[in-house]
Amino acid sequence: MGEVAVAELLPLALVPSVPLPGQLQPGAAEAALPVEAAEPWLNLLGIAAVERDTGISKDTLRAWERRYGFPVPLRDAAGERVYPAAQVQRLRVLKRLLDTGHRPGRVVPLPADAAGVTTEAGVNGQVTLRIPSVRERMIPPGFEAGSELLRFMALLRSHDVIGLRRALQQALLRQGLRAFVIEVVAPFTTQVGELWMRGDLEVFEEHIYTETMQQVLRQAMQSTAPLALFERPRVLLTTLPGEQHGLGLLMAEALMTLEGCTCLWLGVQTPQEELPRAVAAHRADILALSFSGYLPVGVMQRGLAAVREQLDPRTELWAGGRGATLKQRRHLVDGVNYVTMLSEVAVQVQRWRATHPNNSPDAPANPAGVTLQA
Repeated sequence: MGEVAVAELLPLALVPSVPLPGQLQPGAAEAALPVEAAEPWLNLLGIAAVERDTGISKDTLRAWERRYGFPVPLRDAAGERVYPAAQVQRLRVLKRLLDTGHRPGRVVPLPADAAGVTTEAGVNGQVTLRIPSVRERMIPPGFEAGSELLRFMALLRSHDVIGLRRALQQALLRQGLRAFVIEVVAPFTTQVGELWMRGDLEVFEEHIYTETMQQVLRQAMQSTAPLALFERPRVLLTTLPGEQHGLGLLMAEALMTLEGCTCLWLGVQTPQEELPRAVAAHRADILALSFSGYLPVGVMQRGLAAVREQLDPRTELWAGGRGATLKQRRHLVDGVNYVTMLSEVAVQVQRWRATHPNNSPDAPANPAGVTLQA
């Protein structure tokens, strides 16, 4: 990703806030601004809440504050750091940039007012700045005029939940479950996340989208499951503590259902120590974990390594999603099968069955087989 793409991701109008008299004091790195430039004094988050929200550790936040002058927290009456909503939004964007391979030293110090500004080559090679229109900011890359995804987005933005559900169900009927997941759900979910990260989509709108899409996929899987020809492999699906997003896992479950797998959804954020017991109790062949990039790379890496060590060697551990640890080879964990694209799900199921020939419904779970290494 070049510098232009970095600039496009930064949110608009990020300015530090001014403390209310007698209540909050600026942090060491913060300078007070005129009252008219201040953010509203609502939605201030403590450092622990910011860590959970952004996936950036408290130690990293403090280090950036010292090294780069951002974030610029305020102090509450007890002297604890608190962060305005605008800074939290910028931190979310920075986390995403880091997950795509950028270095903190390049992106954290970028000026806050660079948001949405792109560079263009002018006369005699001069570089000029162009500020995108409101319409351009509302339509992210991948949304073409008149496209079906744009129509879905219009329904979401107009808060027409029934209309959105009906439109998604119609697309599902036209395309079939496999194509619907890969060609509609995956790109639309990505774009919804992009808009939310840029602050162009409200949190409640993102939640409505997620709930609506989950309902559509669940109904589709319920009608597909009775047609399954196989019961193996048996797959448990969940996320690690701290990973709150489960829609990607639900997409994988839909594709596994089409392949005749027996899938058991454990929900999100299953305690790590309970995963081996859940696998044994349900005689699972595969434990599938999803990562959206919400968790820091180190947390994902340590979590995968710990789960792999606790599982029976005959149980495969699959990791999927958009997390940075799934894309950078230096972060790969031995004994984990990384499935980074939804189109790979069917191939991986076929591979499992080829290496586990005794995969009939009556065969014992966890037959001896190879454990993949990335």
